[in-house]
Amino acid sequence: MATVDAYGVTLNLYTGHTPITAAVPEQPWAVYLADQSGRFRLIAFDLDAKDDPAAAARDAETLVGLLEASRLPHVVCESGPGGGRHVWLALSEEVAAETVASMGRLAKTLCPTLDLAPLSNPNTGCVRPPGAPHRHGGASTVLAGSLETLARPTVTAAQLTAFVAALARLVDHHEPVGEIELHQPVPVDAHGHLYLPGPKRALPAASAAALAEDAASGDASAVLWRVLIGAAAARWHHEDVAALAASAPGLEHVRTRRDRSSRTPRPASGPDSGAAVLRRQWHKAVRYVAATARNTGDDPTFDARAGAIAAHVHEVQARADTSPGRWATRSGPTDRRVLDVLCMLAVQALTAEVEADIRRLALLAGIGRETARTALLRLAEEGWINQTRPADGPHAAHWTVDPRNEIHRNVGTSRSQADPRPEGAGAAHRSTLLAELAARTQASAHDAFTPAGGLGHHAGNIYARTTDEALTLAQLAAATGATPSRTSYTLERLATFRLVTRTVDGWIRSDRDRRDTAARHLGTHGRLRDRAARYRIERELWAWWQAEQEWMRAPRRTSPGRRPGPGQLALLPADGTNIYGAHPRRPDGRADYAAARRELLTGVQQRSVLDDEVHARPPARRTAA
Repeated sequence: MATVDAYGVTLNLYTGHTPITAAVPEQPWAVYLADQSGRFRLIAFDLDAKDDPAAAARDAETLVGLLEASRLPHVVCESGPGGGRHVWLALSEEVAAETVASMGRLAKTLCPTLDLAPLSNPNTGCVRPPGAPHRHGGASTVLAGSLETLARPTVTAAQLTAFVAALARLVDHHEPVGEIELHQPVPVDAHGHLYLPGPKRALPAASAAALAEDAASGDASAVLWRVLIGAAAARWHHEDVAALAASAPGLEHVRTRRDRSSRTPRPASGPDSGAAVLRRQWHKAVRYVAATARNTGDDPTFDARAGAIAAHVHEVQARADTSPGRWATRSGPTDRRVLDVLCMLAVQALTAEVEADIRRLALLAGIGRETARTALLRLAEEGWINQTRPADGPHAAHWTVDPRNEIHRNVGTSRSQADPRPEGAGAAHRSTLLAELAARTQASAHDAFTPAGGLGHHAGNIYARTTDEALTLAQLAAATGATPSRTSYTLERLATFRLVTRTVDGWIRSDRDRRDTAARHLGTHGRLRDRAARYRIERELWAWWQAEQEWMRAPRRTSPGRRPGPGQLALLPADGTNIYGAHPRRPDGRADYAAARRELLTGVQQRSVLDDEVHARPPARRTAA
């Protein structure tokens, strides 16, 4: 039961208990979703309206469509006067908390208004059922479905597991960040559009649903992506999708673009035109399907390992998000970036322990190598990470984001046959988490957000947290740990360069990426590129000296002679010979590092000039054979 304070005001705090056989309480009351053993018997998707009831209603419709596709009986309620929604399922048999938590995380990707707390905490997770009063007046009212499905449940654990697997298949195909590398060529039709060969098939159910979805009221870009990857996989061609662009609700992103809180028609020509957007996204979708159709291969352990590392990194990120004050210190913004990069590398590698040198971390995080080094030491001292192996010769130090070895213990705990793992749930969780971390890292690591003339690391972290959905000042301050006044000042600076925009609902990221323009205005353009070039030379210098040491340790040659210089090849190379050749020496025989640097820089400049000449040279004509 909800707590009532001394003044008779009902709080959003449920601490009292009463047996279900007693009289119905007058104040708001809720029921637990899981039993005392921590296994779920009820499922409640709590869609929080906050200041946008339409968003909660839209997410409820999405969930209802998915539940109906899986033939799961459900009940939809309006939770109270604010316009929130509760979507209920009752289970005829108990389900493991891990399965329900996976379902919640996957559903959250599709339904941003979903509150994960009730589904992720079997001990205290509770929701007001149909008929329970709301603290601001009114009660939870049934909008659709029959209460009989809750009183006499029929949904089995196997059905819920299958539903989670269906969610995983849908979520796993998110739009990737950056270019997609293909290992084999993809054919092109007569109009220059990519396609996958094979007979045309009907759209998959998820893509067909996305094609009919009212994309204008939600994330139209994400809806378009779900349509296109299904069409590419079904061996459709670009012209098949283009024929539907004028009328299909799910292709709204092709027709219009977001303009603050509304959508405006796209121009008839140019890079933002509907034709250009469809062509660009279609080619990306075809390349994505061609490259990832067999993402997990034949490895039967991939999904379990992906789920284990994703769940752990998710917990690390959640713990970091609930410690905002830690990242508000002077070194806090860079420390959080390094932690995020290590988490991203761990998720990519499917292991908590990764080999990461400070230059690699620095370039990924958009900071200096010394800043990365001190950040690692601070994070290790506080227990966020741990060094498992020091640097040794050509090998960098190894770091783990699991200093307590929790993944090992959790994976070792086998699941019972009654609780099979939903197929694909682990891989889907890994994909969504990897996309989130990569997008955040790439958004913040930019010349515009460097110190000494730029907007600074804190500004980059705030920018990385913004989306095309409005976030309030309080939400952005809580996400970065800064005070509201500091956050407001930083947002105003970002708005000066049109990187973010203030709306009536909050702050959103500008529809165009203007970071390069801001960096040029600030005089920091090219700073990270120059840093990357400098680190590349430093790596080459280190590798050259390591090769020189290997040559000195090699067995002595029987025939004296001069070793080949850098880039020279020997007809019969001796033991220990390497591509760098003899390391420059001073007259006293000691290594001449300055001369080595000059030789490497000269080689880099010569290669750069040669590349420019090759690119400037007109292509040779081809004649028919």
